[in-house]
Amino acid sequence: MYEDRTFENILQEMLSTVPSNIDKREGSIIYNALAPAAKKLSEAYAEMGRNNRLSHAQTSSGEELRRRGADFGVDPQPASKAIRKGIFYNAQGALIDVPLEGRYSAGGLNFKVIEKIATGEFKLECETAGAAGNVPTGTLLPMDYLNGLASAQLTDVLVPGEDDESDEAYRARFFAQVRTPPTSGNRAAYRKWALEVAGVGDAYVQPHWNGPNTVKVYILGTDRLPAAAGIVQAVKDYIDPNIGLGEGMGEGVAPAGAVTTAEAAPAVSVNVTATVVLNGTRTLAQVTADFEASLTAHLAEIAKNAFSVTGGDRSVKYARIGTLLLDTPGVSDYNAASLLVNGGTANVTVSPGSVAVKGTVTLSE
Repeated sequence: MYEDRTFENILQEMLSTVPSNIDKREGSIIYNALAPAAKKLSEAYAEMGRNNRLSHAQTSSGEELRRRGADFGVDPQPASKAIRKGIFYNAQGALIDVPLEGRYSAGGLNFKVIEKIATGEFKLECETAGAAGNVPTGTLLPMDYLNGLASAQLTDVLVPGEDDESDEAYRARFFAQVRTPPTSGNRAAYRKWALEVAGVGDAYVQPHWNGPNTVKVYILGTDRLPAAAGIVQAVKDYIDPNIGLGEGMGEGVAPAGAVTTAEAAPAVSVNVTATVVLNGTRTLAQVTADFEASLTAHLAEIAKNAFSVTGGDRSVKYARIGTLLLDTPGVSDYNAASLLVNGGTANVTVSPGSVAVKGTVTLSE
């Protein structure tokens, strides 16, 4: 809005009002008198432009974006803690139970035992919120002596930890609420409720999936892949928990009478094989890794559009896979007859609620 209000432009406008018979060259008295004022005015215009951008959700960021969303009741999602599986053994290698609330460390982070899964298997919660809790694996060290414990292992990620919600994720939730207002248990309401659960990246709502008054919500994680079981259960418990008198009783946020099923979005693997011609700048292994990264990002973008409120095209285009391959650094060409996607040369169909994910990639020279 104020892009032309630069120091140079403002100073020139000031100098143009000074009579031509007065010395206006750089270093002159009049130049040195006007330059500081022009500098301060340009800084003021820059700040006005920044404040204008921060006042609109499309261009705002940080705390200002969240204050804008707060006017519409959209609260930011804080960082969540990872839930991991721990396995505990005695000196004979047999599984043993350990006390709840016990604390262990791995990878520089501390974990607390919160729930028993089976003999010797427990859920552990990372004491540090964020995605860092998803990383450590291997040996768990007890922070206090425990009689009979010989070794412990930190294994599966049951519920991924999430960092504080990013600006883009928050902006997407904000637009979803203000552009398609959730009312009276409509589809937008179910999607909004799912997005309020930590770890949910998006959701697709299918009404009447099993008859009247039934709703199914397909869940993606923040990585645009099928959500973990713990996240799916959290969505179910939030929208329509199976407690008390059972489902559909209005114990959650869903209206009474609406039986809700939460399910991880079914994955449709996209397998690619091709013979490529390299240009000599990168090895086949490097080209394969780069192409896999591009394919993963492309499929995530398809999922983002397909799970949006407007519901974009969810199919994976065969021709687009070829373009991704050609755009991969190190590739000069590929054998068109050799490019197969899921064993053929047709687009990959993805049904509503499902998500395309990277399968096997086999590139050869």
